[in-house]
Amino acid sequence: MTWDGRMRNTMFRRMPVEQATGQLYGGRHRLRVVYRTRDLVVLGLGVMIGAGIFKISGVQAATNAGPAVILSFLIAGGVCLLAALAYAELSSIVPVAGSAYSFSYVAFGEVWAWVVGWSLILELLLAASVVARAWSLYAAQALSDLHVPVPDWLAGVIGQPKGFDVFALGILLLLVVLLATGSRLGLRTLWFMVMAKLIVIGLVIGVGLAYFDPGNLEPFVPPARPAGDGGGQSVLDALTGAVTGGSPQVFGVWGILAAAPAIAFAYIGFDLIATAAEETDDAPRKVPRGMLTSLLVAVVLYVGVAVTMVGMVSYRRLDPDKVVLTTPFTMVGAGSMGTIIDIGAVIALTTVILVVLISLTRVVFSMSRDGLLPRGLAGMSRYRVPSRATLATGGAAVAMSQTIDVLTLEQMVVIGTLFAFLFVCAAVLALRRDQPDLHRPFRMPAAPLTAVLAILATGWLMLNLKVQTWGYFTVWMVAGLVLYLLYGRRSSEMRRLLDRPPPRRPVAAPMAAPPPDLAGLAPWPAQPPVQTRQPSPQGRPRPQAPRYGRPEPPPRQDPPYPGGGRHRR
Repeated sequence: MTWDGRMRNTMFRRMPVEQATGQLYGGRHRLRVVYRTRDLVVLGLGVMIGAGIFKISGVQAATNAGPAVILSFLIAGGVCLLAALAYAELSSIVPVAGSAYSFSYVAFGEVWAWVVGWSLILELLLAASVVARAWSLYAAQALSDLHVPVPDWLAGVIGQPKGFDVFALGILLLLVVLLATGSRLGLRTLWFMVMAKLIVIGLVIGVGLAYFDPGNLEPFVPPARPAGDGGGQSVLDALTGAVTGGSPQVFGVWGILAAAPAIAFAYIGFDLIATAAEETDDAPRKVPRGMLTSLLVAVVLYVGVAVTMVGMVSYRRLDPDKVVLTTPFTMVGAGSMGTIIDIGAVIALTTVILVVLISLTRVVFSMSRDGLLPRGLAGMSRYRVPSRATLATGGAAVAMSQTIDVLTLEQMVVIGTLFAFLFVCAAVLALRRDQPDLHRPFRMPAAPLTAVLAILATGWLMLNLKVQTWGYFTVWMVAGLVLYLLYGRRSSEMRRLLDRPPPRRPVAAPMAAPPPDLAGLAPWPAQPPVQTRQPSPQGRPRPQAPRYGRPEPPPRQDPPYPGGGRHRR
């Protein structure tokens, strides 16, 4: 069997770049082009700057790193920047809606693309559900801070960590309908909300720095001490304990490193910009630019809030079980900032849900278009958006948020994202080796060294996740492989394309009989040069330009008259 024959019957068939970018679907832009570079930056800030910016720095300062949490933010930002460089290169090569799923399809093959796409569905579906629950908690807190009366029948079904919740249900339904009826309205809404939360963050940093006390930063790196048992054991802790027999520690250098994986959760989301590539004009250049710009802005804002947090109040006085950014302002006599922070958190979480739903829809749309999920989900509405995929994924997010205790599965979002990071960084190496002549408008600097560093750093972040999280992730991936073997492998568009028999070549018509011997006939007189009617002054004929690009027919020659000479009247 030839190589092509083996590829038709294997799960590792790769999608050529020219087909991934549109030839297979009759044009790359089945989705409407709506994004520009500044829109992509807003998209990234919309998903990366959520309520975590008001909480995560205080939690990690109080439990892991102390004032050195500032270094933890920089370390996590550096790891994510390495992964973002890999995403930027691949987005310039394969600017389509599938993001890491499509990159893996081109670099490794179909089954690996399915694995990555399935992990992205886990990440985005859970993220939408988790953030919707958090939105409900912050919205209920904001109503309380503003002294808005809430009826008794409503108080029991809002701001609930699990079970039926009206706020979580309402925000998901509202945003799903908004997206199903056109991306342009959703984009304008996103711009307004991102600008609003940036104003809130600016107020937080500006007011907080007015109460900054350098003494609260001492000691900058607190001495290490054994960690408690309340957080659950990570894979790295289990491996370290099995090898050295030691117990996990917090604070010190180890605490700085241990805080970085949790902080990386705040930065993940820049990868979702890649899912908007098919809706971006000049995507190979604008998507990398928007991705890297939004990530760098997010790192600066998170570090600014972290400096404000640990400079206002000593980390020893912070309570990680409360909304800690409001606590320092209350302690220094600026309690009115708590209401502003709650309102900013509600706006920030709304943008996160909006961008996550957009990205989830585009991943499902891309996988359905390739036949790995039902092709009906790839249908386009009259608004030129994948409304079926939007309604299906939105409905799944609503069901999950109302039936599962999703707030306990937050690390599942992180592991799904980091798993995709690994494949994207490895895809840079694979395509540099297998297809070095591909046009790369953006190239990852110092590759392959930076790609290898990104793989190692991402793997280290994954090892810092809980053992229980790895168990849940394994179950999800096994279920995904079973679904692929039962459905995706058989209905794949790539399989149909490769299994399609080649077109039959037309059979040549039988050769006609040779013409009769024309040797005895007089030859056709040669065509004389076309002359003008008036000779040139020197008596030589002057050639005449052909009319309409075609030479004039030869002059008529009468046969000789039977009586001799030319024919007479």
